[in-house]
Amino acid sequence: MIKLREIDHIVLRVVDLDKMVQFYTGVLGCTIEKRQEAIGLIQLRAGSSLVDLVPVDGKLGKMGGAAPGKEGRNMDHFCFRVEDFDEAAILAELAAAGIVAGPAESRYGAEGEGPSIYVDDPEGNTVELKGPAWD
Repeated sequence: MIKLREIDHIVLRVVDLDKMVQFYTGVLGCTIEKRQEAIGLIQLRAGSSLVDLVPVDGKLGKMGGAAPGKEGRNMDHFCFRVEDFDEAAILAELAAAGIVAGPAESRYGAEGEGPSIYVDDPEGNTVELKGPAWD
């Protein structure tokens, strides 16, 4: 049987690559791991996982059809497990970056029921920031 541990990577088809890189690096703290300009791909390190950004007008992006928008998305949401989950500190950091987020709510995740916060990135993808399971 295959045993899954955590998100390895996700791929987002994007319209404004610069704005998306700024959100994931400047707001959420990812780092640029690899650029593959020839195929239109930037890979960002998010802890032990990767977030791949593929411009919709690049070689890979064109294979996915129309650009994401309000009429349809390529994904509902994805979740990052956050270490040292501190709701007030997370909300303050998001607010300082101009990102609107609601309060943490209890949601079930890979480790069980625990706090999480939903935010939207600049192109409307919902990102869940998940804390540890309640004891």
